[in-house]
Amino acid sequence: MSNKTFHIGGIHPDKHKITTNKPIEDAGLPEIAYIPVKQHIGSPAKILVSKGDKVKVGTLLADADGIVSADVHSSVSGEVLKVEEIEGEFGYLEQMITVKVEGDEWEESIDRSPDIIKEIKLSPEEIIAKIREAGIVGMGGAGYPTPIKTTIPEGKKVEYLIINGIECEPYLTADDRLMVEKAEQIIVGAKILNKVLGIQNAIIAVDENKPNAIEALRKITRSYVGVNVQVMQTKYPQGAEKQLIEAVTGREVPSGKLPVDVGCIVQNVGTVNAIYEAVQKNKPLFERVVTVSGDATENPSNFMVRVGTPASYLINKVHGNPAEIGKIIFGGPMMGTSAVNINAPITKLSSGILLFKDDHSFKPEETACIRCGKCVDACPVGLRPFAIASQVRDGDYHEMKQLHVLDCIECGSCAYICPARIPLLDYCKLGKYELKKSK
Repeated sequence: MSNKTFHIGGIHPDKHKITTNKPIEDAGLPEIAYIPVKQHIGSPAKILVSKGDKVKVGTLLADADGIVSADVHSSVSGEVLKVEEIEGEFGYLEQMITVKVEGDEWEESIDRSPDIIKEIKLSPEEIIAKIREAGIVGMGGAGYPTPIKTTIPEGKKVEYLIINGIECEPYLTADDRLMVEKAEQIIVGAKILNKVLGIQNAIIAVDENKPNAIEALRKITRSYVGVNVQVMQTKYPQGAEKQLIEAVTGREVPSGKLPVDVGCIVQNVGTVNAIYEAVQKNKPLFERVVTVSGDATENPSNFMVRVGTPASYLINKVHGNPAEIGKIIFGGPMMGTSAVNINAPITKLSSGILLFKDDHSFKPEETACIRCGKCVDACPVGLRPFAIASQVRDGDYHEMKQLHVLDCIECGSCAYICPARIPLLDYCKLGKYELKKSK
């Protein structure tokens, strides 16, 4: 058993990794794809197509508009039906490009052969350009444009490249299966990033509850210099960037600082696989692995899904019975969001869809705080969630700031552990929102 972990807080929720041994299946093609032009932090991409245009898989639909933005490519071939605002997963209107699927014709520039290309011919500058052209963003949930993250600010030096294979959210196994089935592609992707960063120190951090992924990666890393596997102790939220850096290197990222300030860069395994495909195969990011699981599914599965596929299409594939579904969550149960629109499309950031029966989605009644301190013990940032909740109720912005609510990583550990069932995470989110709004 590994003892490598972060040192402040953390919890051990039941994992429910019921799809760990389910190979990735091709989800197939929907009849209509709804492709959002904002699947990343920053500005929406500038739309390049119009109604009636014909597109192929990999066609550039929208160009990055500004430094913090990302290109968007078609995940299907067919005809653009419309370009307009459509309701997304949170219930808000989002600008989307609607494509009627007609076959599956790919851009000829994409290498679709199964051969793994090991030799890295491009220069660091050419690699970053490829990553930018492929529209790659952080696929662990944040959605930060990867070209920016791989461009090191002047005066900074990177010593560690950490590949995040923790996937600590219960139920989700998309990254787990990706590491099992595409181990060598991920390792070559790590080598590509090593070249960009000018180092030979990539560490693939994997939770100890993923033995098949550990075995697959270790077998391949024997043939590659500069990439190693580090097994981590199982604890939530170890997949969070700052907690993972501490667990792997012992270095603490100070409040208000970035990983690069302590010599580290963290990339999700899905992002690294996408980097391999972009640089070695000229393939844009237009599909990803999504776990569809929960007790209201007959056949929980891992799917390779084209961006723009409606969530309802995947729900039907696992035989989710609407009469039995009490709640649908996009993402994991700890940090995911309740679905407002089940026809919302899969994006570059979609990791899972969870379907739960009523008895697992019931929200117990909140009772009075008993000052037990369990939320303080569980917080991986060292905050006092019960005190933050009190100040949020009182609307005391100054005190909220003094309690460092802006440092909250919204992992949900406090709410999970609270015996009074106080929605502490909701209070922390509201406090952050109010503080940012008041600036």
